[in-house]
Amino acid sequence: MSDLLADKPDTLRQKLDNLPTDPGVYKFLDEDDSVLYVGKAKNLRNRVRTYFQQSRQRDGRIQVMVKKAADVDVIITDTEVEALILENNQIKELQPRYNVNLRDDKTYPYICIKNERFPRVFKTRTVKQDGSKYFGPYTDVSKMNTMMDAIRSVFQLRTCSLDLSEERIEAGTYDVCLQHHIDNCKGPCEGLQSEADYMQTIEQVEKLLNGQTQALIDLLEDEMHEQSDHKNFEEAARLRDQIQALKEYSQQQKIVSQDFADRDVFALHLDRDEGIGCGVLFQVREGKMIGKRHKYLRHIEGRTDEELMLSFVESYYADANFYPGEVLLSHAPNDHPAQDTHALKELLRREKGRQVPINVPKQGDKASLTRMATSNAKLLVGEWKTQQMKRERDRIPEGVKALKGELGMDDLPRRIDGIDVSHHGGKETVASCVVFTDGTPRKSDYRTYKIRTTEEGTPDDYQAMREVVERRYGRMRDEDGPWPDLVVIDGGKGQLNAAVEMLKEVGVYDRFPVIGLAKRLEEVFRPGDADPVLIGKDSPALQQLQKVRNEAHRFAVTYQRKRRKKQTLQSELLDIHGVGEKTAQTLLSEFGSVAKVKEAEEDALADVVGPSKAEKVRSYYD
Repeated sequence: MSDLLADKPDTLRQKLDNLPTDPGVYKFLDEDDSVLYVGKAKNLRNRVRTYFQQSRQRDGRIQVMVKKAADVDVIITDTEVEALILENNQIKELQPRYNVNLRDDKTYPYICIKNERFPRVFKTRTVKQDGSKYFGPYTDVSKMNTMMDAIRSVFQLRTCSLDLSEERIEAGTYDVCLQHHIDNCKGPCEGLQSEADYMQTIEQVEKLLNGQTQALIDLLEDEMHEQSDHKNFEEAARLRDQIQALKEYSQQQKIVSQDFADRDVFALHLDRDEGIGCGVLFQVREGKMIGKRHKYLRHIEGRTDEELMLSFVESYYADANFYPGEVLLSHAPNDHPAQDTHALKELLRREKGRQVPINVPKQGDKASLTRMATSNAKLLVGEWKTQQMKRERDRIPEGVKALKGELGMDDLPRRIDGIDVSHHGGKETVASCVVFTDGTPRKSDYRTYKIRTTEEGTPDDYQAMREVVERRYGRMRDEDGPWPDLVVIDGGKGQLNAAVEMLKEVGVYDRFPVIGLAKRLEEVFRPGDADPVLIGKDSPALQQLQKVRNEAHRFAVTYQRKRRKKQTLQSELLDIHGVGEKTAQTLLSEFGSVAKVKEAEEDALADVVGPSKAEKVRSYYD
């Protein structure tokens, strides 16, 4: 294409050759996968390739961006309008360095039907989870304002924010305002319009907002002719302008069928190897494409394409506020047994008031719609897989990757157990086990062990190691995991041999590799090897092992000190006549420290250990 690609990665050149010609959004990324620039295009291939044409004139900012670009990602959309919305959202979320002219806080507006008695209809840029219905977003604010003006003038909805509860209306709390006197509101605040009549009007508004613009145009044309007949030419001209604006708005939507029908088009693409699928929905109203939704499907193992399609369709209609005249599917729902689709068909029949056909078209315009939806579902699955691979690659640190090579392991040691034993002169012997996943501490899986099989006052690290290994991996054997990819023992050959001996007794020695890390020379020992594995002091592999070993040591020492401190604190309380170990533990648990017990009033002590013991504690300290 040009020498601008000479020093670019092969992957970028390959992507440029295989870009789709659809509309969509493109993102340039640098070598660290940071987003440099986000743009939109009517034809992705033509637009993206222009950045690498020598003859193309561009400002210095874009020239620098192109030099830094190492990769490009694209997202296909159905229309340029969708690309515009997606571009706006991506720029706000990612704030790319080279989108300087587009970096603002603008958000596209919605039309809201408020969840309240006598619902208001208004525009908003904030979507709240309060049961209200939202339609949009709208990219052309002027046309949305024209639609809002038309809705108010035709449907005569209230614009006030009064609390129109039944009690307040019956009490005559409110008087009608100017909007009623100029025929823009029917006065529900004074009870001049019933709630049932008002809600019928709201249903008509919902039909319009769901894409049935022709219904509103017909109403406006009727009113325009009526105003003209009464020689109200100024009002007729205003309505004429509103009709023209609505027609222009309607023409911007993509026409996908010439019968002007309302349809929902569902398509599915599955990647069984990755265990992921994507369902896409095209919303067609009056023959025009007005929206697209998608949903990822996981846990698809053991379920047929038809079953997954049915689940996708049912989940959508369970929360829908509009039901079309026809449903098109890329896969037929499973009709064996027949009751599998009965609930869906009944829901559609009840909400629509008649049977809604569910078809799987094989040819013609309808089949083209399902194929287009399927192509988008396939693209979304591909995008998901790409992102997963990036996250997988970025999540695993170099230390974990280096460990695999240094230790000659078959698999990456993504889950590592680290075990250490601690005692104080042979007393209060404890052990710890810490867990690292992808090089990061997973503290919810940390465990501590009070060693029971060593003689008090006589240090025996080997026996303590055997006990903790038996307890941890014996339980893991019984519960079948979660198994580590590597076990790191804090110590040299002696501690490692004790651990290996118990692993063999428990019957799990072959489930994972185990090594010992000696502190003095930072030597790594493997079972059966006379000499240690030599790992460079600056190696990320050794640094990763040190992190695990040091964390296991810290956790064991912390636990051991807590136990000693607790015993020390309890010993002072045990000097009180009539206070035993259980009472001392209760007092410490309730008050937090001996000092707080000493300061406590007798009544407070009595609430915890009873009047008799409270009196003894108080007398002791007094």
